[in-house]
Amino acid sequence: MTETGFKRLAIGLLILNTFLICAIAGAGFFYLYDRSAAPPARLPLAGEQLSSKLKTDFQKALNDARRDVRSTSLEARQARVEAAALMGKPDLDADALADALKRARDAEFAVRAATEQKAVDFVKGLSIDERRRLADGLIQREAPRPATK
Repeated sequence: MTETGFKRLAIGLLILNTFLICAIAGAGFFYLYDRSAAPPARLPLAGEQLSSKLKTDFQKALNDARRDVRSTSLEARQARVEAAALMGKPDLDADALADALKRARDAEFAVRAATEQKAVDFVKGLSIDERRRLADGLIQREAPRPATK
């Protein structure tokens, strides 16, 4: 190897090692000093305490309810998109905005009411112990959470 080739190789390796050392130092810095919050724990689902068959039946009933009101969900989504478009216009039409938000809210309430009614219909067929397990799941889901930083 010639002296010029050796110098080029040495300079290239020095540059490469510099990047490698900086990457390791940066990773170590983030490992030691990163104080990002842990991801929030997921909320328990109301049907998790049920047996596996009842759990799948419950989820199927809720999915069927959502499928039945899919057009209403789409109406709510469209009303929210319309409201966003109205907010973005230079001349705000407050009445049209309020109407779009009201349509979205009414459609969302209709979806929730249909889903809750399907849940009530499902719960009617459960035994008292199964209903209590479902109620425990609802209570756990709604229990207050400790404040996070």
